[in-house]
Amino acid sequence: MASPELGRLLVLIGLMVVVVGLVFWLGPRLPFFGRLPGDVAIKTENGAFYAPVASMLVVSIVISLALNMLAYFRR
Repeated sequence: MASPELGRLLVLIGLMVVVVGLVFWLGPRLPFFGRLPGDVAIKTENGAFYAPVASMLVVSIVISLALNMLAYFRR
């Protein structure tokens, strides 16, 4: 017999796969992402530099919230 822990782990892995799939599916449909105020884009005739500072802050906050919720429900 499988333990309840294994079932819970499989459900969590499935939810993470769904979230990653939604990110890839909705990614091109979010025109503002990557163009937020705070994203640095410098273009010169010799090259270009792009640092998505604000976008990475948003991603960091979302991942932190998701991991904190995961830790809360694992208790």
